[in-house]
Amino acid sequence: MAEKETRPYVPWKLVNDFMVDVFKAYGVPEEDAKICTDVLLESDRRGIESHGCNRFKPIYLNRIKNGTLKPVTEIEILKDTPTTVVMDAHDGMGMVASYKMMEMLIEKAKQYGMAGGTIMNSTHYGIAGYWTTMAEKAGMIGITGTNARPSVAPTFGVEPMMGTNPLTFTMPTDEEFPFNFDCATSIVQNGKIEYYERSGKETPPGLVVKEDGGTMTDSGQILKDMRAGHCALLSIGGLGEATGGYKGYGFTTIVEILSSALAGGPHLKELSGKDENGNNKMYKLGHFFFVINPEFFAGLDVFKKCAGDICRELRASKKAPGEDRIYTAGEKEWLAWQDRKDKGVPVGGAIQKEFIELRDACGLDYHFPFED
Repeated sequence: MAEKETRPYVPWKLVNDFMVDVFKAYGVPEEDAKICTDVLLESDRRGIESHGCNRFKPIYLNRIKNGTLKPVTEIEILKDTPTTVVMDAHDGMGMVASYKMMEMLIEKAKQYGMAGGTIMNSTHYGIAGYWTTMAEKAGMIGITGTNARPSVAPTFGVEPMMGTNPLTFTMPTDEEFPFNFDCATSIVQNGKIEYYERSGKETPPGLVVKEDGGTMTDSGQILKDMRAGHCALLSIGGLGEATGGYKGYGFTTIVEILSSALAGGPHLKELSGKDENGNNKMYKLGHFFFVINPEFFAGLDVFKKCAGDICRELRASKKAPGEDRIYTAGEKEWLAWQDRKDKGVPVGGAIQKEFIELRDACGLDYHFPFED
């Protein structure tokens, strides 16, 4: 049974308008600010709070302030063919560059059936499923991945070498929601540990490996030690090979290669955001995107029905004792939106404080329900 929500809700439009205005105050052009805000709030709409309002200030605003993220995104197209795009984001907003990329690839896939692109010198692009859902809304299959600052150890290792490196797919179905598989290739991502820390919660055991090979659960200490290279997240499958850790390690590596090698961009420790003296520097992340148009195969209607049938048959299969429901990827996120769409964004104490501080610092005229 889900925990009863005790945090106050803030209307979606109020949060949206506020975040757009704050982005603008930090130098982000209005249309770009609208894109970035929508990406962040899409995460909260889906109940994936590790990538929503929770990251507004620490990942985007703080990086703009410390000079590791440019508020104005100067997109350069390095290569443009009928089916491919290579883009340089020049250290601007990764979400803005990714939006432009998906617009281009969808149009190419409409004409040629498939398209792929890669972005170099970028920054955090938000919830990966936003980009694949853009393809799904156009009746296509979306695939994306991104590298990130090093936090994940290879199998049998303890040093943070790769990012949490999500590998994400969204496919249209004939149901009310698509099949949407959006997750990191590590067991847990940095944003989740940040969320645990801000919520005063411990990280579950078995997700993080220390230099001595043991595990740790203190969320705040994990974040400090990981930045110093003294602990690392584990790929899906966990420690060693017995539970398949090498499989997750392989997927994490695939995303690392595709995110950097297709565009010839930086990789691994080069993405730390720190120079050899520990000073801040640009992150230089890479992303890749693929769009597949089912109309060039058996057809969109055939694809959607088959995908829907597969999902329905899986959910109707025999359940384990004590379990009342089987889900397919994307269903829980859709249910979260059904619950939240008329209520608003649930905002905890830490974010409430940030919103008030940002409002006052930017001189904005907003009043939030949690202030009553």
